[in-house]
Amino acid sequence: MDEIVDGVVRAATLQPFVNWEVPTPDEIKNVVARLGLIRGVRMTGADVAQIVGFSGSAGVGRGSRTYRRWVAGESNIPYSAWCVLCYEAGFGVIWDTKILNGDSDA
Repeated sequence: MDEIVDGVVRAATLQPFVNWEVPTPDEIKNVVARLGLIRGVRMTGADVAQIVGFSGSAGVGRGSRTYRRWVAGESNIPYSAWCVLCYEAGFGVIWDTKILNGDSDA
């Protein structure tokens, strides 16, 4: 059984790229919802697009469509975008391989 972190995502989605498992659409929604709670707002696709560096403005455009594709399961979220969302949602620096390798300086 997969370990669930904070009732939001599987631990396997919070790993450096070499061990990363692609999050499900529900996990993406859960992380975005957690980010909204932290920021005190309801996050839109355009908000997510702006945070991760995709184009889009005022809920229209490529960025928000891309987000909708991720949460509909039509395409996978890129690792880099997932890292930014997880960092902003309080899951830390998941891309740091020093942590994976047990480096105490991390």
